[in-house]
Amino acid sequence: MLYGKPLFTAVQIRKRVEELGNQITADYNGEELLIVGVLKGTYMLLADLSRAIKLPITVDFLALTNPTNDEDYLPRIITDLREEIRNKNVLLVKDIVHKGETVEYLRKSLLLRQPKSLKVCTLLNKVEGRKKAQQLDYIGFHAPDKFLVGYGLDYQDKYRNLPYLATLEKK
Repeated sequence: MLYGKPLFTAVQIRKRVEELGNQITADYNGEELLIVGVLKGTYMLLADLSRAIKLPITVDFLALTNPTNDEDYLPRIITDLREEIRNKNVLLVKDIVHKGETVEYLRKSLLLRQPKSLKVCTLLNKVEGRKKAQQLDYIGFHAPDKFLVGYGLDYQDKYRNLPYLATLEKK
């Protein structure tokens, strides 16, 4: 397998993340913000986005069980937050939202902890094949229903370090 032609270049990603950071800064003007990244795929996005947000921020991470193609897959938190989120503005950051089960699970789990607010930011939104509409507050790009790698996204833990997003193609 090889990665193919970039779908979104490093320049396009940098520009879009800057735009997202500006919008988030405007939306939370004068407020503090806790940014929660879902590991591992968000590490590049979270670093760039946190620099683009011009507010006092705190950063924390969650790790989940690895998704499978199994129809019965249910996500589960395997590494929880270290920060208390009660009465805080929380921005959940995901690398990609496809079917939506993970975002729905995380939203329900985090709302039980009574944050002041909870919004979701994703780099990639894949709507093809989604059964339920998802409330996504900040979207980097709408992506085709293809397997993507780069900018934190992987195939068997490889290709995360690519500075752009590309489709994975069989050779």
